[in-house]
Amino acid sequence: MSNLTDHAENLLLNFLMTSGTATRPTNLYVALYTAAPNDASTGSSGGTEVSSNGYSRQQVHFETASGTGGTTQNDGTTSANGAAVTFTASGGNWGTVTHIAIADASTGGNLLWHGALSSSKSVSDGDSLTFAAGSIDLTIA
Repeated sequence: MSNLTDHAENLLLNFLMTSGTATRPTNLYVALYTAAPNDASTGSSGGTEVSSNGYSRQQVHFETASGTGGTTQNDGTTSANGAAVTFTASGGNWGTVTHIAIADASTGGNLLWHGALSSSKSVSDGDSLTFAAGSIDLTIA
């Protein structure tokens, strides 16, 4: 994912380029979406986050960023999830998950990153969804 939200861009610019302050989130969470969130999204606004049948955001930890950047749009510095992220078995239909986002709270809060899945996943009653370690890439190109 290389789509920073407006909130994350403001945090980054304030931290790097001004005397303003930026507080690092204590925890990060993966959120599942059936319609794309956008750069202005905060909490569960923008897009359509899964919200019923036992759904809850799952905590995620990212590895130290690596990469040297490059000259093409796809080159950059990347950080990936260090361990698998598993959503518990659904208690009903969650719909077709098309996008994920990284949020700074288990509910509400601010979205920091968002992007489309490489392939959509239909989640029916009893299904579980897992992202393997290293499969959620955050890239700054």
